[in-house]
Amino acid sequence: KPIFARSEFSFPAAQGHARKWINDLSVAGGGPIADVGVHCIDTLRYILQDEVVRVSGRGLFDNNSGEMEAAATLTLEFSRGTLASVMVSFRAEYRTPIEVVGETGVLRADYALNVEKLINVELLRAGALVETETLSNRLAYARQVDEFAAAVEGKSEFPVPGEEGWQNQIILDAAYRSLQSGKVEEVRSVGSGQ
Repeated sequence: KPIFARSEFSFPAAQGHARKWINDLSVAGGGPIADVGVHCIDTLRYILQDEVVRVSGRGLFDNNSGEMEAAATLTLEFSRGTLASVMVSFRAEYRTPIEVVGETGVLRADYALNVEKLINVELLRAGALVETETLSNRLAYARQVDEFAAAVEGKSEFPVPGEEGWQNQIILDAAYRSLQSGKVEEVRSVGSGQ
């Protein structure tokens, strides 16, 4: 049973970054929570096969970020009891680790969400490395576009329903409410009609 999970996504995007819009709230819509935190949240939901029911967040702001966060930490509470942390930043060096700590072992991968280099997924039990599997996300974007095109052309069903993205947005909205309120915020589900 998973007890803790963690996903991080950070990269330096201060002044002078090639994506000029990234520090403009009117264009970006949010800081690293919206830009890359959504990928951390979505990945944790997929890996855990569970839904977020509560979220709390803390953000750091600086002169470059203005009204939006430059870095943030979120705590996600999942329906089956797993506690997860998501750490995102536009100021820290590039990192995308994922880790799940369970009752009988740890599953982890540094650079898990990268598309440039190989990913070593490691299973540890009692602190000892038991197994390693090397994977690649190199073609992830191409596969996504191919699957989308095939669905649009009617050649296949789209593998991910739109409700998944909608649920991610509901979680992001709750995270931003928490940044403002300083409180734990409830996360409704897409199907709840609330």
